[in-house]
Amino acid sequence: MAKFSDILLDRRTIRKYSSENIDDKLLNELLVMGCRASTTGNMQVYSIIITRDEQMKKELSPLHFNQKMITEAPVALTFCADFNRFNKWCLLRNAEPGYDNFLSFFTGAIDALLVAQTVCIAAESKGLGICYLGTTTYNAHKIINLLKLPKGVIPVTTVTIGWPSEKPEQVDRLPLEAVIHKETYSDYSVEDIEKYYKAKEERKDSQQFVNENNKETLAQVFTDVRYKKEDNVYFSKILLEVLKDQGFMEQ
Repeated sequence: MAKFSDILLDRRTIRKYSSENIDDKLLNELLVMGCRASTTGNMQVYSIIITRDEQMKKELSPLHFNQKMITEAPVALTFCADFNRFNKWCLLRNAEPGYDNFLSFFTGAIDALLVAQTVCIAAESKGLGICYLGTTTYNAHKIINLLKLPKGVIPVTTVTIGWPSEKPEQVDRLPLEAVIHKETYSDYSVEDIEKYYKAKEERKDSQQFVNENNKETLAQVFTDVRYKKEDNVYFSKILLEVLKDQGFMEQ
């Protein structure tokens, strides 16, 4: 059995899975461990939608830009910010909930991400592989319809889980000194930026991204191709509408 520290340091995103299923007992064990995660005020304002059914995965796939992990992984978990359950409990106990605002969504989103990451760590400790899908917030409105999420519930992230059929190279990380600030924030000089991003820019895969996209720098791959301003603005508008429709922008 690998040490827990080794599991964390060796982790990598898995996008290809074997055909072996995850039995209900193991999945339930992962979820129990995940739900011990920290949560704001012990409210647990999150819900987790389990998708195993092949037809449901096929319907979910285009909402995640047809990434193969959705249909190939035995399990997809959609983690949601959820004040619907908590609001109903409050009303049943003669307490008036005041969670129809952006702060409450932010609280639920934090809760959902904390439990998601804890489930992922639990899964990896058992030898399973995971992949986060950032597409969840892009098509939140469509996912809401498919998963029949009521008002007060918004999908925050989706994770595929399965037994790995690959061991890809680890992706790079900035040096620790690039992200750590002692006591107060220390802004970055030009020299700092050059130093911290040097290794990332010199990687063969980074240079390949630059060449494939006919760009001059790796930064341009991010700004002009992967995360374009027009896309960010477009999906931001959709997400703000979702927040309004789901009751988080009333005040």
